Order: sequence, then C-alpha cells, then structure tokens
Amino acid sequence: MRAVLHRDRVKARVVRFDRKGRPEGRVVEILERSSQPIIGRLLQESGVWLVAPEDKRYGQDVLIPKGATARATTGQVVVVELTEPPSLYGQPVGRIKEVLGEVDDPGMEIEIAVRKYGVPHEFSDACLALARGLPDKVRAQDKKGRVDLTDVALVTIDGEDARDFDDAVYCEPTKVGRGKGWRLLVAIADVSHYVETGSAIDIDAYDRATSVYFPRRVIPMLPEKLSNGLCSLNPDVERLCMVCDMLITATGEVHAYQFYPAVMHSHARFTYTEVAAILANTRGPEAAKRKDRVEDLMNLHDVYGALLKARHVRGAVDFETTETQIVCDDSGRIEKIVPRVRNDAHRLIEEAMLAANVCSADFILQSKHPGLFRVHEGPTPEKKDILRNYLKTTGVGMTITDNPKPSEFQAIADATKDRPDAQQVHAMLLRSMQQAIYTPINSGHFGLAFEAYTHFTSPIRRYPDLLVHRVIKAILSQRRYQLPVLPTPGEAHAKLARRLASRVREPSQKLEQKPQTTPDQQAWEAAGLHCSANERRADEASRDVEAWLKCKYMREHLGEEYGGVVTAATGFGLFVTLDAMYVEGLVHITELGGEYFRFDEARQELRGERTGIRYAIGTRVRVQVSRVDLDGRKIDFRLVREGEDLALRPSKDKEPGKSPLQNFKAAVKKAFTKVGGKSGQPGKGGAAKSGPKKNAGPKNRRSRK
Repeated sequence: MRAVLHRDRVKARVVRFDRKGRPEGRVVEILERSSQPIIGRLLQESGVWLVAPEDKRYGQDVLIPKGATARATTGQVVVVELTEPPSLYGQPVGRIKEVLGEVDDPGMEIEIAVRKYGVPHEFSDACLALARGLPDKVRAQDKKGRVDLTDVALVTIDGEDARDFDDAVYCEPTKVGRGKGWRLLVAIADVSHYVETGSAIDIDAYDRATSVYFPRRVIPMLPEKLSNGLCSLNPDVERLCMVCDMLITATGEVHAYQFYPAVMHSHARFTYTEVAAILANTRGPEAAKRKDRVEDLMNLHDVYGALLKARHVRGAVDFETTETQIVCDDSGRIEKIVPRVRNDAHRLIEEAMLAANVCSADFILQSKHPGLFRVHEGPTPEKKDILRNYLKTTGVGMTITDNPKPSEFQAIADATKDRPDAQQVHAMLLRSMQQAIYTPINSGHFGLAFEAYTHFTSPIRRYPDLLVHRVIKAILSQRRYQLPVLPTPGEAHAKLARRLASRVREPSQKLEQKPQTTPDQQAWEAAGLHCSANERRADEASRDVEAWLKCKYMREHLGEEYGGVVTAATGFGLFVTLDAMYVEGLVHITELGGEYFRFDEARQELRGERTGIRYAIGTRVRVQVSRVDLDGRKIDFRLVREGEDLALRPSKDKEPGKSPLQNFKAAVKKAFTKVGGKSGQPGKGGAAKSGPKKNAGPKNRRSRK
C-alpha cells in the first residue's frame, strides 16, 4: 500500500479471509494515478519541507524540494501537485501549485473543501465574456410568443437570506367541473432562454451541475448576472418564465394542467417568516403592511390544505426532521447553531412545487420524449430485513411487507410518534430508504408516492431542471430536444457514478432488454449519472465545511458538559448529538465503563454484558467534550455518570489564582461537605454510622457495598 495513494485505481487479488470472513487482498497492478491535487499544511522537519495532507486517507506526507515551495511559509495551507508518485521505498514528491493562506483565515474551510472535492469554483473566461454580453433587462424581442402575465399578482416566497428567486406562485378560487377548486400558477425563471445548449455558460453549468451552499458563501451554477439578476424573479421588474398552470380539485388532485412560456412581474418578495405571521393573524401588523396580498396568500393556504389531504391519501412519507443553520460572524467564526423551523409557508411552497414537478414528469411521459426523472426506489432486501428485525425486537407491533408502500412507513411513524423511542424508530425508517438519483428510466418516487416525478422548479441552481425546461419547450414547439454527447463524470467521482449506474440498471433491467443502446439514450444516462454524482459531491463538500466549523467551535468548549441524545450506535461506540448545540460527536466504546459491551444489530444498541445497561438510538446521556480533531473533523466525548467523583471532573467553580492542587483539595472538601453536612463530620441525613445495623443480613451488606 505504500506505493499507492487515495484515489488511485488499482488491480487487487484476494489472498485470504480474516476471522470475520472479510476478504484481504494484495495490490498487483496500479492502473491509474489520480490527477487530483492534494491539499495540506506545509511543515519543515529537520530541514526537510513536506506537506501533511488535510485528508487523512492519503496516509503519507508529500516531500517538497527546496525550489518548489512557491514562497509558502511553515504552517500555511497549500495545494500540491505530485511530480513523483510514491513507491515501496520512497515517499511521494510534489510541488506547491497554490498557496491558500493561514489555517485560521476566514473562509479557509471553504477554500479547502472546494479543492478537496474538486468543486469547480471559477467560471471560464468564455463563460464570463458571454454573460457580460447578455442584456440587463427583458427586451421587446424576448417577449415574442409569450403569454403576458404582468397583471397577475405572482409573488415569491423565500428565506430571509435568499438572493436568487427562481419560483413565483399565484392562486385563485375557481370551479373545477361542478365542484369547488383552485387555479394554481407556478412560474419558474426561464433560464433556458438565455443559456443555449452547448454555449460556454452551458458547459460551465453542466460541469458544476448544481450550486453548492456553504455557511456565508454560495458557489453558483450560473454567473451572478444570471443567477441574481436577469433570471432572478426580483420584485417590480419584468422577467421571462415558464409557467405550470394547474386546476386543483377540492380533494387536492390535479384536474388539468398546461405549460407555456410567459413574461411576468413579481408583485412582492415575501419571506417564510412574514407569510407564516400573516396566515396566523390576518389582522396583525405584518398583514397590515401587505393588505393587498393577504387574500392571495389565503387562497394559497387553502390550496395547500387540499394538496396536503391528497398527500395523506397517497400515503407519502412525511417525517419531521430537525435541520440546523450555522450562524457565523464577519470573521467566519460560529456564533450559534440554531434549528431551522419549518412553518406553513415552507410547506405551502413545497406542495406547490411538488405539484408542478409531477405535472412536468407526466408531460414528458405523455409526449414519449426522453428526459431526466427524479427516481427514489424502495428499500433493498437487506435493509428491509434489518428494519423488520428492529421493529420486531423493539415491540412496535407493526412491520413492512415484501413489497412495501410508502404508506406503510408513514403508518409506523404515526403509530410510534408518542413513544419515548419515537426518534429512534423514525431514524431507522429513514435509514432503510435509498438515496434519490437522476435517471432517464422512470421508476417512480417511493418517498413521495408518485408514479413519475422530476425536477422543474429550480433551473437557476440545478442542471437537471434546466434540461427539463428544454425538453418541455421542445415538446411545445413539436420538435425533439437533442442532448449533446456529454462527457462522462470526472475522475473525482467516477466510483460513485459507477455505483449509481448499477443502481439504475438493477431495478428494471430495461437497458439490458434492448439489443442496442442508442447514442441519445447513452447521453441521457450519462447526464443523469453526472448530475447525481455532482449532487453527492456538493453535499459532501457542504458537510465537510460544517463539520470543520463545528470542530473549531467545540475547541472553545473543551472540558464542558452537555446533555445529549444517542443518534447512532455502532460496534465501536455511540454517536451523541448535543441538545444545546446540535453538534455530533463520538463516545468511544472504551469510554463506556470497565465492562464488555456487545453491539446488537437488530436493536441497534450497545448492551453491557455484566450490568445489562443499554445504549440505543434515542437514549439520553450526559457527556463531556474531551477531544477535538480539526483535521479529521472529529469530536470525542466521554460519558459522565451520576455520582462520579466531583474532584476528578472539571468544575465551573474553580477559583481563579489557585493552583490545580488547591482546586483539587477544595473540590474534595466540597464533595465531603455535600455528603455529610460539615467537612469531615456526618450531619443530618449524612454518612451512615459505622457498624452494621441490627438484623442486617447479606442483602443489606450487599446494598451498602
């Protein structure tokens, strides 16, 4: 293994199996060396320059010749390009390609993450030049062949910190057949009008495939002139859009829909908080400021209620999970971590977007035009078995069938919501499901209980949505959209793409049934794999930055105690999330006490063999922050037990100016005072008197012992 590095592709031969039946191998050939640069800190040891990789999976330091340090200084974060790969008897050698700065510089964690995960963060010169040549506003020729909706009171509803507005909504009551219903308009920014297939902007957008969101910074998919300007549905300006115009029945069913290009005028920019306040009190101060739009918002709330009923009838999975938001100061340091509270305004927009996405998928299917679907498949056989065993051992009294429906998962969630271990049960339900992917083969969306689903509503920040817009436009103009033969996913996420490819083929085997796959089908499949892999890459980069910030934050709280809940149990310990900070860390199995703990996979818990004490998902514990590894993005806790010797625990009552020994003695004195009244003298309700009690049998002696 000394001759290879993380991300190298090798050929290996299985040479034996260990005691647990796991195969062990030997590298027999190096097939491909990774071209990915290595990020790390420059160090000097005994006159030798070397870079310690930030990603510990590389396992070896990189030697840097004296003339290849690029004026970097000791301790700085640098990007290294390998000039000599490692060998069995020699370390890898490289040269410094870029100096990022000091490890504590504001935003350094983001600079590291975008390079570590290969996230494109600089637009090409051709892309920027093309963006500069775009108009600053909608021109007269852009409006040709479009429906004029400037007099319709479409509004945007987004978060307080949103800068790009890609969706607007409007609702009014109407008759649907003989019954009551609503007309719901979902207008989406028409990015495809400005981003032509194969243009420099399109190539850069495809390469990124998605915008990447970090605390305090966004790496957009499109240049700022488009994402925050020309394509953003800002208030009081004309914007081009694609509209999904729907008729919704009183039961929440889409009775009819149509798509058309339009020009719109956003009548207001609302925030989720503002809309929730107006819906809660239509005579309050927030409603008074927006009195012209209150009735429209109430109509939106009414159609949301109908769509929600249809969701429940459909049996879609709807678990309430806690998402967190990191609040940073100007220097990039975490000030606090707060939960994101989902209110009716969030759910209202979500249901409207779901309805538009379903109509988009149906429109593409009915037209028999190839496109990208958002596919979410049911649990694998292995995950179904694990979930069944877990539900059985925890006495839930319900289980799932061999071919489960999402309503079965939701029924279990509803039946267990009042149990003490509800969080544990819901976590296991979520873990049994697969991740959603983009693919041209429609297999439905299991979690949302839709037969067909796609992404139409966010073309500013997701490339699949842009492709869906192009397909819908092609269908409307009675032509076929030809996807160019796009490159395969990059080396950095090729492994993930191959895994996704196997998942696309396994469920339906549709590709294998056809004698030959056409270049057009191959292009759509490649686009789906690429977008799925880049979505994972963006998620991993965002999580990495959040983990780095949390580690840096927790370094300031070493030794402090917090209450928390077990969020995962493994064979090597417990993962605990702190109540106050929403930060997760590991209590290693060696910190659980002086006995042997066995991991019960069925119950997802650790059980002590001697005492029978159990730690499972949802168990409440008290922990102390014992260690923080910034480079490894790891936080370690130690378990704090009731009655533990107070002298051995860090106390917030330490007196300043006293030595550790004096503080130790004071803590011991305080502990004895707490037990016996005055120091060294048992008081009322204090220490037991010496000597056995009358008639004290073995049972009493054992209990005192």
